[in-house]
Amino acid sequence: MTITIGERLPDATLQEFIEIEGNDCSIGPKSFHVEEAIRGKKLAIFGLPGAFTPTCSAKHVPGYIEHHDAFKAKGIDEIWCISVNDAFVMGAWGRDQHTGGKVHMMGDGSGDLTKKMGLELDLTARGMGIRSQRYSMVVDDGVVKQLNVDMGGKFEISDAATLLKQLG
Repeated sequence: MTITIGERLPDATLQEFIEIEGNDCSIGPKSFHVEEAIRGKKLAIFGLPGAFTPTCSAKHVPGYIEHHDAFKAKGIDEIWCISVNDAFVMGAWGRDQHTGGKVHMMGDGSGDLTKKMGLELDLTARGMGIRSQRYSMVVDDGVVKQLNVDMGGKFEISDAATLLKQLG
């Protein structure tokens, strides 16, 4: 069953590749418990099928980078990109996309969070295995306040501009 507005984001472990040592983080992959990492924060989270894929690289991630300051102005503390890729791939993709300081590239390597939210996408027939649907959401202190899920491989409502408009 797909997560809905008003529900709490399920707990899972995500990994982010840390580029700069500090704040109790060394360089390399760091695990985060979602429940702890989102506590008391308002986040814009978007998920997508995979790192380095055409639409994700050309449109999805760049939109959130471009609108970073506007999200901050609307009270968003952090922007997260979640994909069913490991932290090393997400870190390399973040460097390629120049996300530093704007978008946290969170790896859901085994798809645990994605599956718990009911947002998995079976791309096995295309040689990609189980991935994530394309979505965006606003999460405030762990509760989903807005949710947009693109269906059928489309990229229509999970973009940054749509989520930003929904913030008012």
